[in-house]
Amino acid sequence: MAAAGLLYAVPSVTALASVRRLTPRLAGQGRLDHVALTFDDGPHPAGTPQILHILHELDVTATFFVLGRQVAAHRGIARRLVAEGHEIGLHGWHHRNSLLVSPLGLRDSLRAAVDEITATGTRPRLYRPPYGIATAATFWAAAGLGLTPVLWEAWGKDWTADATPERVIASVRRDVRGGSTVLLHDSDCTSAPDSWRATAGALRPLIRGLRVQGLTVGPLRDHGLRSVRNGYATLPSTRPSPASTAASPLQN
Repeated sequence: MAAAGLLYAVPSVTALASVRRLTPRLAGQGRLDHVALTFDDGPHPAGTPQILHILHELDVTATFFVLGRQVAAHRGIARRLVAEGHEIGLHGWHHRNSLLVSPLGLRDSLRAAVDEITATGTRPRLYRPPYGIATAATFWAAAGLGLTPVLWEAWGKDWTADATPERVIASVRRDVRGGSTVLLHDSDCTSAPDSWRATAGALRPLIRGLRVQGLTVGPLRDHGLRSVRNGYATLPSTRPSPASTAASPLQN
């Protein structure tokens, strides 16, 4: 039993940055002229619309790893994400550590979340486990649902009570480079109240700074995930067609 438990938990070491760098695709490493911008834990009734306003102003689309329970509670905002051309990934039904969920429980919760997201007009292809903690069941359940696990290489540490725009920018800049995936949050549903405000304050200077470096900022679908053996493996675009975008309600 102890050996089986160890094998189940071994993949969770990918939560460590030093380990993620050994798995380029899982770390979200992609094209060297591109930075993938991602947001976790939404949709949120206050944070997500603010982030969307800034992204629209800067003509940037991003990948939002949403929670099924948040989509169920804020379907209009989830539909707005799709309507405005953003990519939707799965972050789970709830924000629970995968080590504390049974394999069947994890599979069933992910399936429920996929169904909830699909009802907004798009089906997720990417999965980011909460806390970046993957188990053997993570890869088993994701494969069964046609999901590719993706973590990150740089983050803003924007979930804390003492987060400020300056600290978020400094944290991202410490690790970001061409080809990185950046983790931010558009929601405070699992973090300090109003912590998303630091993210919103950091977003304009952060994106403009990356552009000054000659980097394009966009979603993971345009990132070209890298693998050790095969180099770049570009994911097919799932950008909504103009017809589907026009048909989707723009709700707050």
